[in-house]
Amino acid sequence: MNLNDDFSLRATQLADTAAWQPSPLPGVERRLLDRVGDEVARATSVVRYAPGSRFDAHTHGGGEEILVLEGVFSDETGDHPAGTYLRNPPGSRHAPFSQAGCVLLVKLWQFAADDLTPVRIDTRAEPWRQGLVPGLTVMPLHEHDGVSTALVRWAPDTRFNPHRHPGGEEIFVLEGVFRDEHGSYPRHSWLRNPRWSQHTPFTGPEGALIFVKVGHLGASFMAPAVA
Repeated sequence: MNLNDDFSLRATQLADTAAWQPSPLPGVERRLLDRVGDEVARATSVVRYAPGSRFDAHTHGGGEEILVLEGVFSDETGDHPAGTYLRNPPGSRHAPFSQAGCVLLVKLWQFAADDLTPVRIDTRAEPWRQGLVPGLTVMPLHEHDGVSTALVRWAPDTRFNPHRHPGGEEIFVLEGVFRDEHGSYPRHSWLRNPRWSQHTPFTGPEGALIFVKVGHLGASFMAPAVA
């Protein structure tokens, strides 16, 4: 199953047009954003756990990156409430579950082979840094070999300069409405801009909070073995 697998193209999915699909386990559904492969795949998804649902213990051969969007996500390392950012490196193993239900942003097989440090960040408690323009604050989450991940908070009516992303850019909107010259993206919308693309992002009266990853399109990541 391939979806939005041409990374040279711009891709978007608005939350109100997205469809949920069942996963192989009861009580767990997915909104597929991009995917290259079948059940073992380079993939970006929104994953929804019904209360009491769980996955069997499994190993992430290519690593797993998670941002908890709603509820509480749990595994052997503890309970991870909304706002928790997690990185389970290649070779890590866990048996995740959710007692009360949760919604996650999940990225699989998007790790460099030497990116082996587990990460656990409670973004509700981390400090914000001043961004490049007034009205913009940034919370760095992870950086490795030119691939950077952060939360960016946009005050209402903030405008950024026109700019290019040599390594591409991926955005998931957490709060408010993010905008650029191509459209408006409300809460839980997703967009991926290819390498060397240019845009001029801004916000209106709602402001926005976004999850942003840059430099990863064209990066050297581990790849699932092909049978």
